[in-house]
Amino acid sequence: MNLFFYASGIGKQNRELTEDIELATVQTNGISFTRMIGEAYRFFAKQGNGHIAAITSIAGTKGLGPAPAYSATKAMQNVYLQALEQQACSRGLNIRFTDIRPGFVDTALLSGDFRYPMMLRPEKVAKEIVSAINLRRHIRIIDWRYRILTALWRRVPRWFWRRIRL
Repeated sequence: MNLFFYASGIGKQNRELTEDIELATVQTNGISFTRMIGEAYRFFAKQGNGHIAAITSIAGTKGLGPAPAYSATKAMQNVYLQALEQQACSRGLNIRFTDIRPGFVDTALLSGDFRYPMMLRPEKVAKEIVSAINLRRHIRIIDWRYRILTALWRRVPRWFWRRIRL
């Protein structure tokens, strides 16, 4: 194996902070992510090289009130990959990382009554994912609209972000 591609996760809006939803999200997006990415990292460290690519989310950019566990676990995924990349480099390991951060993708996960803005077509997202992996990008935010959005989100002061109604 020379590429490990992680594409698993769950997420729901949880404005009522239902415990089962929060804990299931942490289990899947936190613990399961750590287990699988850790296994791939150890395998590649022993093998001497490899590439770990994972679909995370733009939701890790800022804490999103409607989905607290989702945005928190996606931020954890972003930072975990960054930390492993630093560790691999400091250990002299030839392991590459690609953190793929899409916005809203028109899949079954987002089907339902709520209408999400700037919905992306799965085919377009898939092409960008393959391109990011082939080009060995470290971080790839899909698409240009979400790159602008997340750049703006990062600049919003916390005191103002708290007051935004989502």
